[in-house]
Amino acid sequence: MVDSLVPRTTVLTVQVEFGDCDPARIVWFPHFFRWIDASARHFFISSGVPPWHETEAAWGIIGTPIVNTEARFVQTSSYGDQLDIHTCVTRWGRKSFTFSHRVLRGQELIMECTEVRIFAATKEGKVPGIMAMPIPDEVRRLCQT
Repeated sequence: MVDSLVPRTTVLTVQVEFGDCDPARIVWFPHFFRWIDASARHFFISSGVPPWHETEAAWGIIGTPIVNTEARFVQTSSYGDQLDIHTCVTRWGRKSFTFSHRVLRGQELIMECTEVRIFAATKEGKVPGIMAMPIPDEVRRLCQT
């Protein structure tokens, strides 16, 4: 039986390389956001959500852009470290959802981040762009089991 109070969590492991660090040998903060974005996609793929080119054909979903984010850095990290990024959805809305990411080195918290994302479709018209769309029930089901 699946406990609905415990959100589905995936873990993406990254190895910190010398080139990920600044001259002080500390991971340069934008790399954390790159790894978190990779962990978000890993969450969907691990949940069985098809690649974006397939979701675009099936549902019109071109991706899940970020509309808000907040991060808290707790400890530094350097080359040679192995980091595990734990990712889960903590809130589902009609068109948006919230990802929670916790970056750990072993059991030690390095940083944590929340992201509010939307499911986006292409917006046609005089000013093309993207627009939020309702989250398909099938995607939500895949991500919650």
